[in-house]
Amino acid sequence: MTAMANEEAAGGAGDFISDAVEQDLANGVHGGRVRTRFPPEPNGYLHIGHAKAITVDFGTAERFGGVCNLRFDDTNPVAENPEFVQSILDDIAWLGYEPGAVLHASGHFEQLYRWALLLVEQGLAYVDDQDNETISAQRGGFGRPGVESPYRNRTVAENLDLFTRMRAGEFPDGSRVLRARIDMDADNMALRDPVMYRIRHAEHHQTGTRWPIYPTYDWAHGQSDAIEGVTHSLCTLEFDAHRPLYDWFLEHLPLPTDKPRQIEFARLELTHTITSKRRLAALVNGGVVDGWDDPRMPTLRGLRRRGYPAKAVRDFCTYVGTTRTNSRHAIEELESFVRRELNTTSQRRMVVTRPLRLVLDDWPTDEDGAPVVEHFRLTNNPENPDDGTREVAFTGELLIEREDFAEVPPPKFFRLAPGREVRLRGAYLVTATDVVKDADGEIVEVHASYDPATRGGNAPDGRRVRSTMHWVSAPHAVDVRVALYDRLFTAVNPGEATGEPLDDLNPDSCELLDSAKGEAAIADVEPGRVVQFERLGYFAADPRTKRLFHRTVGLRDEWAALQRRAARADDGARARSRG
Repeated sequence: MTAMANEEAAGGAGDFISDAVEQDLANGVHGGRVRTRFPPEPNGYLHIGHAKAITVDFGTAERFGGVCNLRFDDTNPVAENPEFVQSILDDIAWLGYEPGAVLHASGHFEQLYRWALLLVEQGLAYVDDQDNETISAQRGGFGRPGVESPYRNRTVAENLDLFTRMRAGEFPDGSRVLRARIDMDADNMALRDPVMYRIRHAEHHQTGTRWPIYPTYDWAHGQSDAIEGVTHSLCTLEFDAHRPLYDWFLEHLPLPTDKPRQIEFARLELTHTITSKRRLAALVNGGVVDGWDDPRMPTLRGLRRRGYPAKAVRDFCTYVGTTRTNSRHAIEELESFVRRELNTTSQRRMVVTRPLRLVLDDWPTDEDGAPVVEHFRLTNNPENPDDGTREVAFTGELLIEREDFAEVPPPKFFRLAPGREVRLRGAYLVTATDVVKDADGEIVEVHASYDPATRGGNAPDGRRVRSTMHWVSAPHAVDVRVALYDRLFTAVNPGEATGEPLDDLNPDSCELLDSAKGEAAIADVEPGRVVQFERLGYFAADPRTKRLFHRTVGLRDEWAALQRRAARADDGARARSRG
């Protein structure tokens, strides 16, 4: 565990998890050890839901002075590949965690096979020749008993013969499976003779072609925990129904240590977001997004490219904590953590996304008739004096945001308008005097005068100016491209109305602005670095494309606004009830 992770370890797990661990330690279970694991399947990229699991797994181990391993539950060679393995390693490192060891369930295949043979020898597992559809149908349902397989009562000798031949690769895919022999009438569907092994003649990214049979997740997971000495198997709630099966397998095996204890907690879900790997893959494969690291994606790769700080993600997951009830958190809540972190760490820069030319008619020229160039020193980050200052050029030809000027201003519009004075950030007070329009009547240029006595943006006579605007010197402007993002899904809970989340895709989730202009210092922003575009929001420099910036979050705290609205609604409801 790195020092970076220590800050959230103290609060990363919920009290019920801590209580369980403390109880085991007090009772001397596992000899006073605490070892957890994060067990992703390498069949896709990690997403925000995995971030919570990571903070819980690593945070619990850290809290009790233990170790958390990374174990790839790589039991499906068809869906897995080394690309996903490496991406998971990178994402965990980005979040600030260091596994005690990096392991693979495939590294335990031999031991799992030997234990499966042991269950066969004990009459607790058998080979079934039925296909998957038949087996599934015979499992019955809630309130309906299952139907025993006609192969359930094969002799131990016959089962051993068939299973060893399965291992030798004698049979084709799907022709046979190995099932645990438990109880086809069990109320818990997971105990109705679950499949332990399937025949699959496929090359594995770790073991090559050595294995023609592969264990199911249920068979590999708990036994891998036991082999690795895991003390507490922390899982999300969907594994609650599988805990009796987890325990049943372990209770019938000669374990090298005390039996691991499975504890379930609620997974992390966000509004306007999906975390299904299958559906995320559909977005990628269907060309809806540009890849797994598209900044609209909830993958850790996507969040990182968009500029989310790892600390903000960790802090949010810690704040959410762990409960036993699934719920959906507002995505604005996560963005609030991102905004709070970036406000402290990001330097400020001025960028005009939709430029409109502003000409100062009375701007002085030098003896050669060229416009004078002045320089102003602006603070890089008012939240962090150590970030120092930067020098910004100013001339009589500037660029401002098109929306910062209105020829006929609407009510409560305090920015630039004919006859109105505004402050140009750190420079001068200016007053609009005239406009130039093109043949279609669109304003293409605003003319203004400036007050030389207000250098630095201060009015010596103390007159009130209600608006401060950012700007860029036109001759010194740097070309940039800006990507603006909206929610990838329009619905708060994608798919709630139709059952298909992709029905709620937002066709306007990305807007790319190709004509943005930035101050000279914008050219020096390192790839991956996040800066605040003054008055516009936080933007991340793309790690691969020069001078492309992704909007991370805006400046407005939408989560705080949602809380205020909710508080007003509660106050109104209480007032109505009193009335």
